[in-house]
Amino acid sequence: MSEHHIAQLNVGRTVAPLDDPRLAGFVGWLDDINALAERSPGFVWRMQGDSGNNTDLKVTDDPLFIVNLSVWESIDALHAYTYGSAHRTVFARRYDWFERRDGPNVVLWWQLAGTIPDVRDALRRLQGLAELGPTPEAFTFRQHFSPPEDGQVAATTPGTIGR
Repeated sequence: MSEHHIAQLNVGRTVAPLDDPRLAGFVGWLDDINALAERSPGFVWRMQGDSGNNTDLKVTDDPLFIVNLSVWESIDALHAYTYGSAHRTVFARRYDWFERRDGPNVVLWWQLAGTIPDVRDALRRLQGLAELGPTPEAFTFRQHFSPPEDGQVAATTPGTIGR
């Protein structure tokens, strides 16, 4: 088993508040898509608020800015969930619910297995991806890097995942 898992952050700014009728389709999918993620092969962890999803977790002053942070056993497992499951239906409609963004809205990186990624670090990585392009610390599905060699540290973050 690898000493590293793949962490992912995706961000978006909704076109309206979550209780607006324009977001009803997105909000209606949340529980099902989160449950699908948790049942998917290779799923490890996802950030959740009191609601069971992450829409109530505010990480900026912008009330319309939403983040999704999760950990998977491999890039292949994350890719299969993202593009090979019912999640792709939601993904295909993202611009119905989210504004188009200048720069990347998804970043991947290798996370030491058993640790929880920090959302501030994840946002820093997204900014690094926007400024520098893909690097071993912040990359994309299209241009990704191999995990660090066993024994090397991929990320320094607080917390651990209890399994």
